[in-house]
Amino acid sequence: MTDRLMKLLKTNARLSNAEIAVMLGATEKEVADKIAELESAGVIKGYTTVFDEDVVSKDYVRAVIELKVTPKAQVGYDAIARHIAQYTEVENIYLVSGGYDLSITLRCHSLKEVSDYVAQRLATIDGVVSTTTHFFLQKYKESGIMLISEEADERVMQ
Repeated sequence: MTDRLMKLLKTNARLSNAEIAVMLGATEKEVADKIAELESAGVIKGYTTVFDEDVVSKDYVRAVIELKVTPKAQVGYDAIARHIAQYTEVENIYLVSGGYDLSITLRCHSLKEVSDYVAQRLATIDGVVSTTTHFFLQKYKESGIMLISEEADERVMQ
């Protein structure tokens, strides 16, 4: 039941316990108890809504910044990641494999704000060796939700 419940909540956290119970063939109480258990165990960290921010406002810039870092003794990458995670501009931070160690997603109001963040905050952190910044140009899908409509491709060759 746990995996199916989590999939339903991830798809639509606004489902009522009654709706989920019907979908899972369980009682409302079983669903409520399982959700409470997942929350108290720290499996469910929170609930969120996916907005198409381009519809609401175009006054923001999203960027992915890849970092090469020197891990700290006794704490590895965790100390640097925790430090970076405290900034309000940071939406996501991941330890990644490949040519970089950490990947950060930022949401800022301008290219200048991203530039200032990298130069004044990230680059000054002890252990940060280098950064590479990529800007999001178009969002098509977020958290499993399509953000673009199905429109005919007008680039058809004739």
